[in-house]
Amino acid sequence: MSHGEEAVAAASKAEAGPYGGRPSVGAEDGGGTQHPGAGRRGAAACTYMTAVCVHARRDAAAQQYRRSVEASAGERALLRRPDSANDNGITRSSSRPPCGGPCPSNAKIRGKTVIVTGANTGIGKETALELAKRGGKIIMACRDMGKCENAAREVRGTTLNHNVFAKHLDLASVKSIKEFAKSVLKEEQHIDVLINNAAVMRCPHWKTEDGFEMQFGVNHLGHFLLTNLLLDRLKESGQSRIINVSSLAHIAGDIDFADLNWEKTKYDTKAAYCQSKLANVLFTNELARRLKGTRVTANSLHPGVADTELGRHTGMHKSTFSSATLAPIFWTVIKSARQAAQPGVYLAVAEDLQETSGKYFHVFREKEAAKQALDEETARKLWEESAKLVHLDEALQECKA
Repeated sequence: MSHGEEAVAAASKAEAGPYGGRPSVGAEDGGGTQHPGAGRRGAAACTYMTAVCVHARRDAAAQQYRRSVEASAGERALLRRPDSANDNGITRSSSRPPCGGPCPSNAKIRGKTVIVTGANTGIGKETALELAKRGGKIIMACRDMGKCENAAREVRGTTLNHNVFAKHLDLASVKSIKEFAKSVLKEEQHIDVLINNAAVMRCPHWKTEDGFEMQFGVNHLGHFLLTNLLLDRLKESGQSRIINVSSLAHIAGDIDFADLNWEKTKYDTKAAYCQSKLANVLFTNELARRLKGTRVTANSLHPGVADTELGRHTGMHKSTFSSATLAPIFWTVIKSARQAAQPGVYLAVAEDLQETSGKYFHVFREKEAAKQALDEETARKLWEESAKLVHLDEALQECKA
C-alpha cells in the first residue's frame, strides 16, 4: 500500500457495526493495489483522498474555532444561545460549526420505537445511547449477540431507560434479515425510526452467506432488504423516518451493473467500499421518491470521520509510516464515536426535519451529493437489480405469511 493509500485508509474511518471473519472459498484479498481491469472504479477511489483532505482541513479549522470559543464561560454561553426556539424544544444556532458538535435539537422521543443496526459499538452504540436518553424504545440490532447484550445493558444502566433491547440481525444473511423482520413485525405495533448504520469497510474479498460481495451485501443489500420488509409498518406508524448512514466515500463510487459483486473484475477493496456507500445514497433517493405521498421520510448522511472499529481492515495501525507520520495529523480532525453519532440523532429527532426527505447531509448540513448519486435512472436500476438479488417479492410474501 502506498503512502497516499494509507492516508485514504486513515481518513476513511466512519463507523458502524463490526463484520468480518467470513473468508469465502478461494477468497482473494484485493489489498489496495489498483488493477488495470478495475477501470474507472479503482481510479475513482483514488480521488477520495483529495476530498477527504479538503473536508479534514475544514473540520480542523472548525475545531480550532470551537476551542477558541470555549476559552471563556461567556463565549460558551454565547455559542449555546439559540437563534430561535419553538415550543417543542427545537433549537437552531447559526454559530454551529460545520464539523458539528452536540445535536442542535433537544426533542424527546418518548413512546417512539427506534431500530439501530450495528449498535453494539462505535457510532451505532452512541446513537442508541443518545436516543435512549431521549426516552425512546431502542432495538439494538447486531450480529454478535454477546457484544450486543453487553452494550444494551450498558445503555440501560447509563440512561435508566429499561426499554433498550438487543436483537440478533446478521446483514450478511438474507435468512437472518427475514427472521429479524418477522420478529419485529410480530412484536412491535409501530416503528418510528429506522437507522441503517451497520457497515463493513475495506475487508478482504469475502462473500456473504448468499454469495454477495461482503461490502455491497452488508452495506447496501442487507439494509435494502431490511428496510423494505419493515416499510409497511413504518408507513402505518405515521411520521416515521429512515436514515441511511453513508460516507463521503460515495463521491468516488461507481455502480458497475455488469459486475456488482466483483465476480469478473480484479477485486479492489477501496472501490468496493465506495460503490457500497454510493449505493446507500442512491437507495435513499429512490426510496424517498417511492415514499412521496406517505408520511415516511428517507435521508442519507456522512457522519464525519470517526475513531471507531470500522477501519480495522485498512492496515494503518500496522504501518510504521502511517503510525508515525499520518496518525498525528489525522488525530486533529478525527471525531469520537459520540461526536459522530450526533448527526444521525439529529435526523432522527429534529422536528424541523419532519418533512425533509431524499436529502444528503454532511454532518448537520444538507448538501448536494455527488453527481452520480443524483442520477434517477441509476437509482431506479439499482433498486430493480437489488430486488432481484435478494428476491424481494418472495421475502415480502414470506414475512406477511
